[in-house]
Amino acid sequence: MLNITNEDNMNLMSRYPDNYFDLAIVDPPYGIGASKPTKKPNFVKQKNGKKLNVKNNNYKHKEWDLKPCNGLYLRELQRVSKNQIIWGCNYYDFDLKGGRIVWDKLNGLSDQFDCEIAYNSLNNRTDLVYFMWSGMFQGLKPSRLIKEALKQQGNKKLNEKRIHPTQKPVKLYEWLLINYAKENDKILDTHLGSGSIAIACHNLGFYLTACELDKDYYNEAMKRIENHQSQQRLF
Repeated sequence: MLNITNEDNMNLMSRYPDNYFDLAIVDPPYGIGASKPTKKPNFVKQKNGKKLNVKNNNYKHKEWDLKPCNGLYLRELQRVSKNQIIWGCNYYDFDLKGGRIVWDKLNGLSDQFDCEIAYNSLNNRTDLVYFMWSGMFQGLKPSRLIKEALKQQGNKKLNEKRIHPTQKPVKLYEWLLINYAKENDKILDTHLGSGSIAIACHNLGFYLTACELDKDYYNEAMKRIENHQSQQRLF
């Protein structure tokens, strides 16, 4: 079941008692200016040297990633959830003792960041997952084995469509849920963004409570989620 609202995350969390959610999986602002993405070239260079024309998304410039999330948000998140996976922990000036999850995007020599790092309160390990996420090149599945993760999805028409400049893949969220959540866990996401986690929760049968403050992103994410649900019903 999905409970998704267009509101400020502090308002949403204020309605819930301590430890209501079993696991929060969140991707707050990093404060690196991702809400004002630079214009990218309309081609990618293939291994054979040829240039392949691609269509790039022209995202609206917004203000949400000018500053990282603050301590007040973090304390409220830790109040309402028993455990947390927090992306971008390397950008925050918080004492987050616990494990780490490193997502290697297998970007090659692209201009994109090679990895992203998440805080993981569930253990004290550093867990590594590979999943190809480099423009039109998307992996078949996340894996701790690089040989498996290097397999491309293949049919570019089946690629996930990007509607958000910091969109994370559905399959990555599915991997997180399979590896760190338990059956019947209540999941919280305070920054819905593109809605990838909602699709993952729907696919795997998790109860999700989520919100998105930006009206444009909220509307686009809801369209994406509803389209996915309708296609599943169709087939």
